[in-house]
Amino acid sequence: METEAQRSLSLRASRRTERSGWGTRRKGDETDVSANGSGLHDPLRMVWRKGFIRLVLVSAILWMLLILFALLFHLWSCHSSISFFSALCNQDSKVFIILDTMGLTSKPQHRCGIPVVDDPDTIVIPKRTPDTIPKSLTYVLEDEQENADEKSQPLFGGHQNWTQRENSFKLNTTMKVHCGFIKNGGGEMDAVDVKYAKKCRFVVASGIFDGYDTPHQPSNISQRSRELFCFLMVVDEVSFHFIKQNVTVREDSDGGNWVGIWRLVILHHPPYDEPRRNGKVPKILTHRLFPQAQYSIWIDGKMELIVDPLLILERYLWRGKHTFAIACHKHHRSIYEEADAIKRRKRYARPLIDLHMKIYRYEGMELWSPKKRTISDVPEGAVIIREHTAMTNLFNCLWFNEVNLFTPRDQLSFGYVVHRLGEEFKFFMFPNCEYNSLFILHRHTREHSSVVEWVKSLDEFKGNKTGLRETRGGLGLWKPYPGDLRSVQLPSVKRTSPAG
Repeated sequence: METEAQRSLSLRASRRTERSGWGTRRKGDETDVSANGSGLHDPLRMVWRKGFIRLVLVSAILWMLLILFALLFHLWSCHSSISFFSALCNQDSKVFIILDTMGLTSKPQHRCGIPVVDDPDTIVIPKRTPDTIPKSLTYVLEDEQENADEKSQPLFGGHQNWTQRENSFKLNTTMKVHCGFIKNGGGEMDAVDVKYAKKCRFVVASGIFDGYDTPHQPSNISQRSRELFCFLMVVDEVSFHFIKQNVTVREDSDGGNWVGIWRLVILHHPPYDEPRRNGKVPKILTHRLFPQAQYSIWIDGKMELIVDPLLILERYLWRGKHTFAIACHKHHRSIYEEADAIKRRKRYARPLIDLHMKIYRYEGMELWSPKKRTISDVPEGAVIIREHTAMTNLFNCLWFNEVNLFTPRDQLSFGYVVHRLGEEFKFFMFPNCEYNSLFILHRHTREHSSVVEWVKSLDEFKGNKTGLRETRGGLGLWKPYPGDLRSVQLPSVKRTSPAG
């Protein structure tokens, strides 16, 4: 019995010891869990982490699928038979322009690929575009002054009155208009250059005035284009001497002057006081300087052409059966936006810019909108591609007459002349990113600056004692206008870019 009692006491003691040890271990474990900052919360954290990783992976997959869908939709829309969708990938379409004005398109590229053919030797030159209206275009050659008693020196652009200006926009089968080169008005070429230019049917033209640049040699020119095109650089005498001092000028056996591929054509007796206005003569009146030319490509003097000119004609004229092509402005579509930028950047006298715009506003020139037939009213005029048809030549004359009468900022007059000619003048305005891919832009040898650009008030022109007022150009800003401009309010514009 004693033995059994002893065994019972021994079992009770061992159970107490186990319970005591288990409690001690439990307290120790709780202490360890507390110390390590984990425990019962670990499973929740693991679930949360796994859920987050899955969310990220699913989101990434969905985003990639969305991008793939957008690309496939873009490819499909470009080839869609539904006009609305196919217009989404056409930068020249109204749909694209409307979406762009709403800020729903991507930021335009500075440069983009030009869809030219692979080989200029494969290009077939088409037949000339027939003239319809006008069929015959002639030019005023003698200066006709309104007051016969007041005999003054003939002007290069002539003394065009307001009635003549208005009538010049009325299209007829036979037309005679002012178009510069009035007899004894300046702007004469040497006989040797006139003779050379007579053989030129395809022309790449450029110009340098007042010694602001030296000629830049074009690159990527095929042998066919070298034989087909005349590369003519129009310069004044100041620029000719500046070029001779800075680069090698070669004289041929006929007395012609050459810088590389460029034939220098000296324009004697510049017709205007303002070099920028002189530069508009070869730029806009290329057909008057080189009347035998059938096609021309104009590039500004600070540019280096890097695309074969035959490829340019095929891309911008022949492929779409156009006769005039010019790029749209990168930032502005309305001439009133462009005028505001010109004033901000002091590119011409602010009160004269305002007066110029008031005349256009009075004559019905509206702000640009997607409802207009053109994708922009403002061009990038540094590159102009033309077939010299009667209509193209008429447009050039009317455009030049506006530059002659008002300010030399030709981008302000371009859209106005397009507006006045209406549907009869058809042209191709191509994307700005293609324009920037046609050339390499070089800096001027010095910055152009004129005191007239800093004028803030018309009072500064009074008496013309300071010589601010031009004597041979912009005279339409000073003679009485046949309308009341005092009540004209220029439209407010939204400044979409700091660029001018």
